[in-house]
Amino acid sequence: MSERVGIAGTGAIACGLAAVVAQHAPVIVWARSDGSAERADGTVRSLCEKVGAHVNGNVNVTCSTAALAEASFVVEAIVEDPEAKAALLLDLAPRLRDDAILATTTSSLSITELAAASGRPDRFVGLHVFNPVPKMDLIELAFPPAASGATRARAHALCEALGKTAVEVPDTAGFVVNRLLFPYLFEAVRLMEQTGLSADAIDTCMRLGAGHPLGPLALLDLVGLDVSAAIGETIGAEVPERVRALIAEGALGRKAGRGFYSYDG
Repeated sequence: MSERVGIAGTGAIACGLAAVVAQHAPVIVWARSDGSAERADGTVRSLCEKVGAHVNGNVNVTCSTAALAEASFVVEAIVEDPEAKAALLLDLAPRLRDDAILATTTSSLSITELAAASGRPDRFVGLHVFNPVPKMDLIELAFPPAASGATRARAHALCEALGKTAVEVPDTAGFVVNRLLFPYLFEAVRLMEQTGLSADAIDTCMRLGAGHPLGPLALLDLVGLDVSAAIGETIGAEVPERVRALIAEGALGRKAGRGFYSYDG
């Protein structure tokens, strides 16, 4: 692989992407704290082991943003908050090589606005990967108008090198997948509220009747109810009251141990 990849973040998407990159080449992962760094290192190694891959020293988790200066392709993968992302991108941009591409894994925010905030819109791309990253083949690529031809070519080449299928999508809220997916997920919640059906009943219907690998309520839990609500608000989809009530209770889905389902461990 021709790119040296750096990833800013330690959440599920960041660690999943790091695990994919580590199977092909060295990857630098930036963490905000020593605790986050230790957890991220363990998560990335565990994800690699699950697919039978050996990292062989390919993973470097650090708390220093200076280490990202070694990377030619840096991916921001922090919380889905426009102000937090813009602040980090603005901070990272001057620390990078002049030819480095800066990317964001946002699933719903404006790529053009984030590119402008970074100060290098010609070398910027939306790299929307899907959770769990090691298993999901698709990457939605969204470019700001100012993106150069070289940026577009290198982004496509990186996806190919990682064994992913890239589809170039318009810079519109939710891109393609989330714009179509979340109204469906929220409608499943409303159906549950209106009919009294259990989450398992609805999910079983959609898994067996529509061939979906995961039912809509289980998928909301996997994404995270807080993240799902934020995406819904961004794309203009009505967020069900049941989702908001669970968020208020701290029942954010799988990551919190409880959402529409309860999870052990």
